[in-house]
Amino acid sequence: MQNASSNALAPTPAKKGTARVALVDLKESSRYLLTECFRQFGIETVLVSTSAAERLRQEKFEACVLNLVPGAEAIMEAARTSASNSRLVLYGLGGSAHEAMRYSKYGINAMFQEPLERPAALKLVRATHMLVLHEFRRYARIPIMTEVTVVSNDGRRISASSLDVSSGGMSLKSAEDMSAGTNVEISFSLLTLPRVCVRGVVTWRKTRSFGLHFDPADTRRQKVKEWIDAYLES
Repeated sequence: MQNASSNALAPTPAKKGTARVALVDLKESSRYLLTECFRQFGIETVLVSTSAAERLRQEKFEACVLNLVPGAEAIMEAARTSASNSRLVLYGLGGSAHEAMRYSKYGINAMFQEPLERPAALKLVRATHMLVLHEFRRYARIPIMTEVTVVSNDGRRISASSLDVSSGGMSLKSAEDMSAGTNVEISFSLLTLPRVCVRGVVTWRKTRSFGLHFDPADTRRQKVKEWIDAYLES
């Protein structure tokens, strides 16, 4: 007969075919709201309040939501180095996108802002749920947050953070302006993808964000495509 401690660490059995999101050490109101949001898309939530790093090493989840507080790094490290969870969708809770850049090497996919509000939370879940459900062929862009350096042809250099990336381009967030039509070279890294440089052109600009298309003639973009293919197939 197993003792109480071994039972406590035993993985929670998942319903066959059900996508699961680990909610790590969230307060009750946040758990309730996010459970309702994910449930609308057929996604189950699982409360993880003890041995979070160990569970994320041993137990399969499709996504994880955790507060960006001291101790979060160890949990993200456990997930990203786990054979079963290295590609899970990682949601941060609290803080700003700028603060999330402290954890950019773990590839946070999206951020829930605090205080959590149902319309904004539901909008984010709706935007990312296909990735959680592994509906990859219908999800052309991978939401992921990482530091990006943008250098224009005239030598101007700005810092930005990625919003999403595809094999053809990237959406970026920055307080600095970059006009549509500007030719640039960007450099960034993505989890297992070492830092890569790619040429592109800014195709649209909104308040504090802009998008660019990679230069089709730049063979370096093939590395981005290969990374995305591997991410979606894992």
